[in-house]
Amino acid sequence: MFKLTSLNLNGIRSAASKGVQEWLAQSMPDCICVQELKAQAADVSGKFEEIAGLKGHFHFAEKKGYSGVAVYTRHEPSDVIVGYGSTEFDAEGRYVELRFDTPKRKLSIISAYFPSGSSGEERQAAKFRFLAEFYPHLLALKTTRDFVLCGDINIAHQEIDLKNFKGNKNNSGFLPEERAWMTELLRDAELANEAADELIAPTLVASRTAPPPEGAAFSLGRPGGKIPPQGGGMVDVYRKLQPTATDAAYTWWSNRGQAYAKNVGWRLDYHLATPAFAALARHEHIYKEQRFSDHAPISVDYDFKL
Repeated sequence: MFKLTSLNLNGIRSAASKGVQEWLAQSMPDCICVQELKAQAADVSGKFEEIAGLKGHFHFAEKKGYSGVAVYTRHEPSDVIVGYGSTEFDAEGRYVELRFDTPKRKLSIISAYFPSGSSGEERQAAKFRFLAEFYPHLLALKTTRDFVLCGDINIAHQEIDLKNFKGNKNNSGFLPEERAWMTELLRDAELANEAADELIAPTLVASRTAPPPEGAAFSLGRPGGKIPPQGGGMVDVYRKLQPTATDAAYTWWSNRGQAYAKNVGWRLDYHLATPAFAALARHEHIYKEQRFSDHAPISVDYDFKL
C-alpha cells in the first residue's frame, strides 16, 4: 500500500513544536503533502529539508511568513514542477508537483493551497480568479497524466461537509459559486470512473479525457470567474470511500470559542484524483488524537507502489 497524507501545518515551525515530526516517524507515510509552511528557504535549511526520512520539495511564497507548500517523499521524483504558471498566484507559493514517470506510467503528486477569501472582498475576488485559472490547468494536466492533488482547498463542497451549513451559506468557503466550482470539477466522475477500469492494471496510464473546446466557458457568477462548461471528471477520494460521513469528516476547526471541543468543523482538506488513481484508494483516516495545527492530517492508503 502507498500511504499518502495531507496536512495544513499553519506554520512548519509551529507544527514541529507540537510534535508533527515525531508523529510522522510513527505513522510512516510514503509521502506527505503540506500547506502553509509560513517559512522561507533559509528557515527550512538545516532543519526541515527532511522529516522522518522523507525528502522535501518546496514552493515558498515571496512574502515572508505566508503560505508555502511542500511534498515530502521517500521516493525520488523524475521531475519537480514549482508553480503552475500563474502570473499572480505563483508568487504566493501555492503549488508544487512531483512527477514519478516511467515508460509505462505518468503520475503526479501535487500539494496545493487554495486562497482563502475570509479576510474580505479583495481576497475573495482573488480566490475567484484563482479558481477560474486553476480549473483549466487541472483539465489540461488530466489529458497527459494521472495525478492526485492533496491540499487545503478552502471549500466545503456539500452541506454534510460542515457543521453549521445553514449559517455559512453567505460566507467564504461555502459560497454557492465556490461549491459550483467543486461540483463542476467532480462532474462526470462516475462515468469517467467506469471508463477508467481498463487503466488500473497493470499500471496507471495517462487520462483520455478530451480538452475543453477552445474559448468555451461559463460564469461563476462573480467578476473574473469563468471555467469551461464540461465536467472535470475528477474524484473526491474521501467521499468515494465515505459518501455519507458528517461529523467524522471534518478536517478544520476555528480557533474561536470551543469549535474543536464541540466538533464544529469544516471539511476543507482533500485528495482529488484522476479516476484511475482514485480507483486504487482503499482506506482513509483523519487523525485527531493530536493537534499540530487548526487542521487535521488526512491519509489515504492506495493499492499502489512507486
